[in-house]
Amino acid sequence: MIRKVNIAVIGTGRMGSVHCRNIVRQIPEAELTAVCDIRLEVAQAVADELGIQRVVRDYHDLLSDANIEAVLIASSTPTHAAIIKDAAQAGKQIFCEKPLAMDLGEIDGALAAAEKAGVKLQVGFNRRFDKSFRRVREIVASGEIGRPCILRITNRDPDFPAMEFLRASGGIFLDLAIHDFDMVRYQLGEVVEVYAMGNVLLEPELNEFGDLDTDVVVLKFANGAVGAIDNSRKAVYGYDQRLEVFCSNGTAMAGNEQEDAAIVGNQAGFLSAKPPYFFMQRYAPCYVEEVRQFVECVRNDMPVPVTGTDGRAAVVLGYAAWKSYRENRPVKISEIG
Repeated sequence: MIRKVNIAVIGTGRMGSVHCRNIVRQIPEAELTAVCDIRLEVAQAVADELGIQRVVRDYHDLLSDANIEAVLIASSTPTHAAIIKDAAQAGKQIFCEKPLAMDLGEIDGALAAAEKAGVKLQVGFNRRFDKSFRRVREIVASGEIGRPCILRITNRDPDFPAMEFLRASGGIFLDLAIHDFDMVRYQLGEVVEVYAMGNVLLEPELNEFGDLDTDVVVLKFANGAVGAIDNSRKAVYGYDQRLEVFCSNGTAMAGNEQEDAAIVGNQAGFLSAKPPYFFMQRYAPCYVEEVRQFVECVRNDMPVPVTGTDGRAAVVLGYAAWKSYRENRPVKISEIG
């Protein structure tokens, strides 16, 4: 009989509700025993949908429950570090959505609390669990196509999120591009320097709070390779997600997925389906797999695949990119901390 991990989800908004559904419907190794949200009615709606009996407003009520082995934190970003500290002190294993926090001092405090308590802390960088990106990494790491030389990532959203979200997001380098900063480390290891450039070309309202909608980040890696990330807040043709690692004896690429594989030929030429509309569709399997692996690590006492240190490193790269953009110069990662 499978030993199930009793897990509680803290925060049942957009991502939290997705995790709740995935745990109940697709991860038999876990038992969703409780949900929590300061908006009790939101948590109750999720609980009613999934047949969850316990619904609370205050997450501390869950931390005092010895039957709950792990917590999944999907609350708002400013709450992450405090909940991690409290959960660690209570001896809970922790999965936390990215970013761990916006402040590096808060992140360090959360990591120290988890280490002191001896609990696992996994960060929700779901794209590491994409089968195509993982295969590119395996090909490059095997050495079969030689030494990695150039990494290129394209990450373009199909449309802007709400301005209310953008105002509190930390900006394009700590929101949209943070996934890319984690991905470049996943693919090629540590980055030592970044140079970022960007502009507001699509939505003038971003000028009011100093954000960008278009950027390119050039990277230098510790292994000598170089890289480039390009981001846009709005690609009218759909969600654009591409990656390539060019090596001395070949290249490994992951192109866009499409809604279906059918191709229509007519007088206008050949037409194929659009990419999936947004990240919830494109990366749906990844959200399942990241939590499934976390649960497996808890069950078998194994190291988690995406650590708190990984979570911190992505935020550091985001701050380095902002510093580079504002000062119009290359910035060494060692300048950030």
